[in-house]
Amino acid sequence: MDPILLAWLRAQLGTTTDEQELVSRYARLARGRAVVAEVLAERRAKLLAEPLRMTVDGVVTIDQSNNLAGLERQIAGLAELVAPDDPAAGEAGVDLVTAPLLPARRAR
Repeated sequence: MDPILLAWLRAQLGTTTDEQELVSRYARLARGRAVVAEVLAERRAKLLAEPLRMTVDGVVTIDQSNNLAGLERQIAGLAELVAPDDPAAGEAGVDLVTAPLLPARRAR
């Protein structure tokens, strides 16, 4: 993984994200945008697994609903971001061509 892509991933996910984890995910998914989407989806699932709001009367209130809303906005905005490994506009992609295989002679 090149340093530019790693810096972009850290900018999207925070500097506390483990570099080795990012490298292994990138090796598996092959796209920076896919790595970010997977990590954000896991963070969202982790938030949803716990109660979003907890109140101990007169002592403390913990509210994670704004964190969840922020993660959902970040996931939705991911489509608008340009990742360093995205193909450039107008760049030729890989074309897949198929052709049927026929025998050289017809069997009688």
